[in-house]
Amino acid sequence: MADKLTLGDLKRLASEARNPRTEDLDLLPIQQLVARINAEDKLVAEAVEREIPQIAQAVEVIVAAHRAGGRLIYVGAGTSGRLGVLDASECPPTFSVAADAVLGLIAGGDTALRHSVETAEDNPVWGRNDLRDIGLTKNDAVVGISVSGRTPYVLGALEYARSVGATTIALTCVGDARISHEAEITIAPRVGAEILTGSTRMKSGTAQKMVLNMLSTATMIRSGRTYKNLMVDVTVSNQKLETRAVHIICEATGVGPDEAAALLAESDRNVKLAILMGLTGLDKNRAQSFLTGADGFLRAALSATQKKSA
Repeated sequence: MADKLTLGDLKRLASEARNPRTEDLDLLPIQQLVARINAEDKLVAEAVEREIPQIAQAVEVIVAAHRAGGRLIYVGAGTSGRLGVLDASECPPTFSVAADAVLGLIAGGDTALRHSVETAEDNPVWGRNDLRDIGLTKNDAVVGISVSGRTPYVLGALEYARSVGATTIALTCVGDARISHEAEITIAPRVGAEILTGSTRMKSGTAQKMVLNMLSTATMIRSGRTYKNLMVDVTVSNQKLETRAVHIICEATGVGPDEAAALLAESDRNVKLAILMGLTGLDKNRAQSFLTGADGFLRAALSATQKKSA
């Protein structure tokens, strides 16, 4: 078990400080109350902006891990863990990556997604075991998420990740965090004291979600999962997504909805392939060969077809 958090330790954490701008929350009329919360939330984007160099560095190493066949793995407890699982779970439908390409691990397992399992975060061994159980390798990239920067479950996970040679990244909201000493890169948006003292699901949670979205989305963009600003690798798994896919094909190729729908069907519901077919006139097999030769990058595949026809 990890060292017990003392009252003195708690008082020293910036995430547990009292916010002098919100000490009258319980006296405010509702409109002023929510306006005060909104005013504090505006500070979050600025805090994240200050961490852009570290976020960019993290994306570089995650992309390298992805190209080496590794996974992006988020590890956290409580709100931090839930945010990691949320971001990870959105990657397969958005980018058509394998279900285990981006994983979210939360202290206490799936039960903790809906029900509080607060004691689970106190055990560093569980963090190590959860990574061991998914077969962590040196090709993987592990992001330890902890507002306070001292969550034992996350510390244990990062220690284990380092021991196997995996890439390690810390995401915290305090300076000189303990998890920073277990990570190669630290991202620390310092959002300051919460609106409601110690309720880190608020500004801290918002900052974490923004960073996680940046990490996964930028990684997928740099891995050829988009074209311009279109989700060309979206999985067409329901009616809404089919309509979105048709719209994306229309936007990318300039064809009408009926032709876009026909291209989608001809490509076996592969949006990227349908776009390449629509822009080049190639049949499915030829278009797929160009995509494969371009490692899935649509721009590169288009360039290759133009060189071939020149």
